[in-house]
Amino acid sequence: MTSHNLFGAMPRSVAEDILEFAHATDKAVYRTALDAVASARKLRSVFLERQPKAERYSTMIASLSRPAMEAAADALIRNWLLKKHSVLLIDFMDALKIQHEKGVVSELPGTVDDALLRNAVESILTRHPADVVSVYLRAFNGMNSENWANLESILATDTRLQWSAPAPA
Repeated sequence: MTSHNLFGAMPRSVAEDILEFAHATDKAVYRTALDAVASARKLRSVFLERQPKAERYSTMIASLSRPAMEAAADALIRNWLLKKHSVLLIDFMDALKIQHEKGVVSELPGTVDDALLRNAVESILTRHPADVVSVYLRAFNGMNSENWANLESILATDTRLQWSAPAPA
């Protein structure tokens, strides 16, 4: 799943958390996304900035779910995962016994053992919110050069990783 697809599918509360986190902790990433949304909507950034937060976030989420916004959506999600949820990344890599630097891997194996993967997913689901785990695993499988079919299968079948409805546009 690509980053813009994730923004279109994830629960609104998670999408808002991603935006809120960037706004609070990484003004450059937030500003880049805000400017990209404004440009795509043929608006000035200041127009979006002056909107109430709920309205601004609604506009941003709707825009970030479009293919043309892939770069901005990707930056926001990566920033949120790497900075806010680094423990999740570390827990997952440790459970898979993959060498990493604070959850970041330079080279992933082409495949991973089914039982090891199931145990790793189970482990992170017991320690982290399911919606966050779902975003991470979908981003992990979609953004990396290696795409694990067994992880795709878990994402499709494990009800704890399913989202009931996409974020409203």
